[in-house]
Amino acid sequence: MSALAEKEWTENVIKQEEIDKYLINGRDFIDERVIHEKLVNNQNPDKQQVRDILQKSLSVERLSPDETAALLNVKDEELWEEMYQAAYEVKRKVYDNRIVFFAPLYCSNLCVNNCAYCGFRKDNKAEKRRILSMEEIKRETECIVDEGHKRLIVVYGEHPLSDADYIAESIENIYSVRKKSRYGPGYGSIRRVNVNAAPMSITDLRKLWKVGIGTYQVFQETYDHKLYEKLHPSGPKSNYLWRLYSLHRAMDAGIDDLAIGALFGLNDWRFEVMGLLYHAIDLERQFDIGPHTISFPRMTPASGSDISKNSKYLVSDGDFKKLVTVLRLSVPYTGLIITAREKPELRRDVIKVGCTQTDASTKIGIGGYSEAAEGQDEDKQQFTLGDTRSLDEVIRELAEMGMITSFCTAGYRCGRTGDKIMGLLKNCVEGKFCKLNAILTYREYLDDYASEDTRKVGEKLIEREMDEIKAAPFFREHNLVEKLEEYYERICNGERDLYL
Repeated sequence: MSALAEKEWTENVIKQEEIDKYLINGRDFIDERVIHEKLVNNQNPDKQQVRDILQKSLSVERLSPDETAALLNVKDEELWEEMYQAAYEVKRKVYDNRIVFFAPLYCSNLCVNNCAYCGFRKDNKAEKRRILSMEEIKRETECIVDEGHKRLIVVYGEHPLSDADYIAESIENIYSVRKKSRYGPGYGSIRRVNVNAAPMSITDLRKLWKVGIGTYQVFQETYDHKLYEKLHPSGPKSNYLWRLYSLHRAMDAGIDDLAIGALFGLNDWRFEVMGLLYHAIDLERQFDIGPHTISFPRMTPASGSDISKNSKYLVSDGDFKKLVTVLRLSVPYTGLIITAREKPELRRDVIKVGCTQTDASTKIGIGGYSEAAEGQDEDKQQFTLGDTRSLDEVIRELAEMGMITSFCTAGYRCGRTGDKIMGLLKNCVEGKFCKLNAILTYREYLDDYASEDTRKVGEKLIEREMDEIKAAPFFREHNLVEKLEEYYERICNGERDLYL
């Protein structure tokens, strides 16, 4: 593609009218002055105030900005221990003890933006540029399926060659892959394709909706207007408001499963937690639907980026656990995603305070999965990983911790998305269906992909889960025990993709 054609495409990405329609009296919903005031005015909360806030979280009510600011200002480490326990209880109440797994698939590192912290940025001459063909995407998908994954988050740089049409075609090709499982009688396929991509127009987002996009994920990176401008000097991403309202446009395009996030390490972590809360509040205000997931990646060293190594706001392990805890308490209905950026010991610790999704067997180089299968080294990456363990290893560790792995995608196919899933989550019902489907998909994994050690630990865990379900009134009252046992037996006999 010529430089002129690329420039013309870049200049036509943003549609100002698709920003203006969401503004409130010409302003967006992030007011730095108000956020800083709330953080200052809610310093030194007393223990009873904090405990009252925790009770509100335990009733699965979203916290107010003042309540969230109070939690962010807690200094007493003993009180933090109570907050960690409350966050765990909220997670168990809403989502039970399951952890949903996914794999990221990076399809392109071509990019027209110049984000200061990112290895993909346009002016990074050290980055080896590549965009996968559809056949290469299928090969990558086959390698991911061979690990046992059922869900992808597909990642694209912002560039005319990886536009909405390319993304839509790649989603269709991923869904087309079907491969015999490694050990059992089943077959492997990707049942849910989530997308992490640049903000798009409503017209382009409808293209993704038509081919069956799962969750649409866009991270604001930082909610501070001036800092955002400094970190994003050129390209469409330099427009703060175009990015801020990307998920609002997705809702209007028919995509009702949304994911927000911030890149922690660019700015004060307390401010960014407040920004995420205000983002959730505005989605609720305009659409009655909050984010399905929140992500909180910490900045790690990236190819050719000084700020990724030297920022004064890099978040310590202790503060990282605290910010995840406050997010779980502040937006109790939403899923929380911790990724393989983090080291295994930290992932173990932070999962206990409320995370619901994670990845494993992760490769973030373009073409990284098939290259690894062929024994090749990965290309330079967007950022560095802290946990390179296999899916099987991580699943076994979680089982030893009493947590069941889920590959369930049933909710999307049963219509439990958008306002429907929000209601089910807030009423602590969705987690019960997820518990059933976690067992079914876990059985699939144990038969089709698990090592012998993982299978032994997993089968003991399934026995405990089955006993819990049989003892719980909800499942008996809704005649779900018999249905689960029927489906479980059918999966043991070789059927696949059964769900409740």
